[in-house]
Amino acid sequence: MLGALARSLFGTANDRIVKGFDKPVAKINALEPELIKLSDEQLRAKTVEFRERLAKGETLDDLLVEAFAVVREAAKRTLGQRHFDVQLKGGMVLHSGKISEMKTGEGKTLVATLPVYLNALEGKGVHVVTVNDYLAKRDSEWMGQIYTFLGLTVGVIVHELDDEQRKAAYACDVTYGTNNELGFDYLRDNMKFRLDAMVQRPFNYAIVDEVDSILIDEARTPLIISGPAEDSSELYRRADTVIPRLKPDAYEKDEKNRTVVLTDPGVEQVEDILRGDGLLPEGISLYAPNQVTLLHHVTQALRAHKLFSRDTDYIVKDGQVVIIDEFTGRMMAGRRYSEGLHQALEAKEQVEIQRENQTLASITFQNLFRMYPKLSGMTGTAMTEASEFGEIYRLEVVEIPTNVPVARKDADDEIYRTLADKTRAIVKLIEDCRTRQQPMLVGTVSIEKSEALSEELKKAKIPHNVLNARFHDQEAEIVAQAGRPGSVTIATNMAGRGTDIQLGGNVDMLVRQSEPAIRAKFADEAEQKAELARVAAEIKAEVLRNREIVLKAGGLYVVGTERHESRRIDNQLRGRSGRQGDPGASKFFLSLEDDLMRIFGNNKVLDWVQKKGMADDEALTHRWLNKALETAQGKVEARNFEIRKNLLRFDDVMNSQRKEIYAERIELMATEDVSDTIAGMRRDVVDTLVKRTIPEGVYAEQWKIGELKEEVQRIFGLDLPIEEWAKEEGIAEEEIKTRLNDQVDRLFAQRAAQYGTDVWRQVEKSVLMQLFDQSWKEHLLHLDHLRQGIGLRAYGQKDPLNEYKREAFNLFSDLLTGLREQVVGLLATLQLRMEAPPMPEMPTNMHEVHEDPALASQMSDDPNFDPADPDGGGVATLHRPRAVARAAKDPNDPATWGKVARNAPCPCGSGKKFKHCHGRV
Repeated sequence: MLGALARSLFGTANDRIVKGFDKPVAKINALEPELIKLSDEQLRAKTVEFRERLAKGETLDDLLVEAFAVVREAAKRTLGQRHFDVQLKGGMVLHSGKISEMKTGEGKTLVATLPVYLNALEGKGVHVVTVNDYLAKRDSEWMGQIYTFLGLTVGVIVHELDDEQRKAAYACDVTYGTNNELGFDYLRDNMKFRLDAMVQRPFNYAIVDEVDSILIDEARTPLIISGPAEDSSELYRRADTVIPRLKPDAYEKDEKNRTVVLTDPGVEQVEDILRGDGLLPEGISLYAPNQVTLLHHVTQALRAHKLFSRDTDYIVKDGQVVIIDEFTGRMMAGRRYSEGLHQALEAKEQVEIQRENQTLASITFQNLFRMYPKLSGMTGTAMTEASEFGEIYRLEVVEIPTNVPVARKDADDEIYRTLADKTRAIVKLIEDCRTRQQPMLVGTVSIEKSEALSEELKKAKIPHNVLNARFHDQEAEIVAQAGRPGSVTIATNMAGRGTDIQLGGNVDMLVRQSEPAIRAKFADEAEQKAELARVAAEIKAEVLRNREIVLKAGGLYVVGTERHESRRIDNQLRGRSGRQGDPGASKFFLSLEDDLMRIFGNNKVLDWVQKKGMADDEALTHRWLNKALETAQGKVEARNFEIRKNLLRFDDVMNSQRKEIYAERIELMATEDVSDTIAGMRRDVVDTLVKRTIPEGVYAEQWKIGELKEEVQRIFGLDLPIEEWAKEEGIAEEEIKTRLNDQVDRLFAQRAAQYGTDVWRQVEKSVLMQLFDQSWKEHLLHLDHLRQGIGLRAYGQKDPLNEYKREAFNLFSDLLTGLREQVVGLLATLQLRMEAPPMPEMPTNMHEVHEDPALASQMSDDPNFDPADPDGGGVATLHRPRAVARAAKDPNDPATWGKVARNAPCPCGSGKKFKHCHGRV
């Protein structure tokens, strides 16, 4: 009560933030009369002026008022659109590194031009992140008119571009691109072998459009680049034939958690079938250690048949299994489920099975976007996820009021007993709206359900359009014309469509559709222009007439055929109606057979409804049911949040290792001569060998001299009289180590002299880079296997996450130790033809993989984990000399040494490692 009273007196925290923008908005408005008088050239010259002022020490905040005013004037001259005051406030929120929540139709695309222009003045690049290629292209061309008018360069990143085109686009002041392309480019860049082949600049500032869709929904699945592994397609086909022969008691399915497991009778049935097919020897269990591969194939076949449905989770198009994005309903061409699941689906659908893939690089969206020094976003629905944005990304959500009050009428949900009853009620409402010529947008949750509803409308002879993954190419045209009188549009999902539904129709889209026919009819350019102008005038007049018809009918009517797992998706659908003060209506229809109610609903409430009894076609409304629905959605949202947090916890362990590896690669690529790095590796290998065979503090009789001699022979190819050295009076391990280092240094000096210094330097770098990447790839494979089985540690009362951290650190340490040994061993023994070896190239036949969200493990939380702490599973350090000029180093002055690796020789000249000398803790 006191809180409500305080809010009524002082306003909410959000209100105070928005009110704080009033003074800057007033200043921007005051500049408008002055800017109107400027010529185009004078307005464009403002960009040069702003950049000069930045160079002299002014900040972006100092320029905000003037820059925003210039952008608004440029938008008026290029697009004929003037930013509203609330749009100026939305731009200020974005510039301050926050999320701007603005309702559908409030012009978020135009809002972004304000902070984009201001931040692009620094010349470091600004990324505008969209959810699909269409929006990236459209916005770069549409809003690009403002930037180019003001003298900035604009680029766009879409799927089909080559590296040179991508590099040019990233070099622009403003770059539009999808979240996936930005992420995959980052991963691909860190697989390149030359700095000039990398396409991205260092990240600076990003504005994420539909930020909830990208940073929340899609963040449940990491981006993965993979390459082909061994072919096992025949085993997938044979495993697939097992599942249809199982009896109903062979497995248990948990739809809520999307898991399916074999029961004890099921294991016996599978083993009998496999033995009959000759795949499993007699007397051998399916769970025997040497049958892991067969068990994996059977498990994935079971998941493909029992958890994944055609036309809901994927479609089959042109002989390929194509994933359907569960959030946007779009096809995800080129993406594949990992861990063999996609191959199992291909076997199920009897299409060609592609080779299984091995992870080459991966990253989560959380860790990708947290690399931007400055990040902001915009969407129509972010408040419901404000806590997650704050916890994961440190982004605050600010709600911007609408330019005109919302006039949409949102009706209560109608709940029916069966799906058939619900469908009949929806069809009846559609027929009623069509008689009044009121346009309708009908939202469904899957392709299967949109097509089932379409069949019912066909039976009722109701004309309609269907928008789902099968008609992806016509998406913008269908959405743009969904506001015409009497039109009925069925949409699989409206998340991030990016095209407004304008009442009466979209003039620009209709004119664009008529252009090809006009250009084909008239050869003369002047005649084409005249005809286009005439047709445009006719279309505009027709749209205005249609708009009046639709307004009288009540505006756009939005119907939800069932509730989505997330309230945000429902709000996105509902928000398509009532833009810019237009009238509109919305209503959701539900049934007790809907997946959400059936899987996540409150059983007591549902039982009460069943006992109460409902007649056919009877609609029910009750606060208990509304509460049950809210609880069900809350359960799913909480579960998905846990999946995302869990994914991030595990990726944070890998992320610290990934940063170290990628920084190492970039430093190696930038270094022409890696001989110092190789020398450090040689000393580390010798040091490790001596420590292992001549432990500190033991008697000479306990030294493993024979083992040391064999290892030196194996790694370096040197047959040294180590036994004689060990027999010398008073010799210690340090002396043996020094002699070994001298012999190894002499060997490498001989090889450099044999092949020539220049050739040998290229050989060293080529070998180092190739083995570096091969070791990292194998490390990722080990981590994949570790992740898959780490959950079983919970049965031993151990925290799987802590176990993963510990073992991941040990694996990373082993990676670095093994890499040093591989590099120096290969360089010590390889034989060359007398020519410089070519630098290695990136792997071919790589795939972009979309991992199934259900595969994200449910592991424990550890809020105290620090990825940078080696004891907690962070990063070991590969020895490398840092970029400190040798001439500037004074052995007597540690202040001149810069950052010294712990395993590097101490710069003081003692001959000891830094960690045993001046770096001793």
